[in-house]
Amino acid sequence: MTDARLLMISEMTAADAATIAAGTPERELMEAAGGAVAREILKRWQPRPTVVLVGPGNNGGDGLIVTRLLSEAGWTVKTAYLKDLSMGVLDGDTLGSSVDDLLVVDALFGAGLTRPVEGVAADIFDAINERGLDCVAVDMPSGIDGDSGAIRGVAPKAQLTVTFFRRKPGHLLLPGRDLCGEVIVADIGIPDLVLDDINPNTFANGPDLWRQRFPRRQATDHKYTHGHAVVVGGGEMTGAARLAATAARRIGAGLVSLAVPPAAFDSYAAGEPGNIVKNVADTNALADLFVDERKNAVLVGPGCGVDGRTRDFTCAALASGRAVVIDADALTVFADDPDVLFKAIAQAGPVVLTPHEGEFGRLFDWQGDKLSRARKAAESSGAVVLLKGADTVVAAPDGMAAINEGAPPTLATAGSGDVLAGFVVGLLAEGMSAFDAACAAVWLHGQAASDFGPGLIAEDLAISVSGVLQRLLEPGDNQA
Repeated sequence: MTDARLLMISEMTAADAATIAAGTPERELMEAAGGAVAREILKRWQPRPTVVLVGPGNNGGDGLIVTRLLSEAGWTVKTAYLKDLSMGVLDGDTLGSSVDDLLVVDALFGAGLTRPVEGVAADIFDAINERGLDCVAVDMPSGIDGDSGAIRGVAPKAQLTVTFFRRKPGHLLLPGRDLCGEVIVADIGIPDLVLDDINPNTFANGPDLWRQRFPRRQATDHKYTHGHAVVVGGGEMTGAARLAATAARRIGAGLVSLAVPPAAFDSYAAGEPGNIVKNVADTNALADLFVDERKNAVLVGPGCGVDGRTRDFTCAALASGRAVVIDADALTVFADDPDVLFKAIAQAGPVVLTPHEGEFGRLFDWQGDKLSRARKAAESSGAVVLLKGADTVVAAPDGMAAINEGAPPTLATAGSGDVLAGFVVGLLAEGMSAFDAACAAVWLHGQAASDFGPGLIAEDLAISVSGVLQRLLEPGDNQA
């Protein structure tokens, strides 16, 4: 789990301070950081004229070491200090080269910048981007907030970012992630033990975070040992709930029942034969389903419709004491009075909310960056919040959060969210905690899409995930 930890800027500062207090000189850390950047540059590029942009803090100190080491390796290097910056630093003639041959090392501000980049620094970053110059960022491209991934004014687009000890949330969160290029985490001598006192609660989502608790089949298992999920279906858009139900079975739920309006029973029954279809006319009929204690997880929302029935069924699902996933229409239906939903959650079992940005905005007034908003929403609602997007954030009420980075753009297709919700409820049925189930489902969803490639439609995800599961569960394999 340690390798998945991300450090907020204040936490990275604390890690540096603890290391120095334990006896490692600050200069030694700086030498290691600058040396790591220089080594990565030397691995990737042949000697070429280079400009190192040097700021006033430790980031600038790292840059000076990069200058020295590249010069010792025979490179032509020009150091440009912040106080003396001018557009002339990008004039290749001063280094005996055309402008397009320059390599720029950005050691101006790093991850901790708290104000917008302005003036000549902003002009230089614009020029780097407009000319397509190769750029290497020390710690973080200057102008990107290390905690949020927000761009403060302007930032250079780097081909390579070398950071230290652990990545920061801004390396994974958009839009900053798109400007970091390849991210290398360098060991500069900070011991892992400093994390015991810092106790970070932000993680990069991946198997290292939840693999040990992922359900596995045993020789003595049968279908009931892997849970029985219930998916509430609507009367018109029947495909959404069917996609979710099939996804829940594919991810591992032992059984899945579709609770559907009697008028739509035939449409559901004509679908996938492995899904159990139940006539459920009202909330009393839904409650009757839960007389069977083996039905231990329920999903409400996909294709249900934004109406009183969906509202009532959501509240009934929460009152059942089962693990509940609330998605799509079951989120939107509470837009006029989200407190009704939150009060019901307070009396419920484990709950996962799966909003996209539009649905999130209908329920929550929180402003700011994605990570902070997801955390505040989880704390205020009492549910695990899975805030979807290309940089999906999963946040728990206790402040723990994970950022996903492996979702390809092919997931922008109708029904992919229904499959994701099905993955979550299936893993809940198998006994995973709400946070683990949400994190695992998001990662598997993205990997399944990546494996399938172009031409993806929602139906492909539940099939493609089989190969991802096989890699994940191979004995002794640490890489999915």
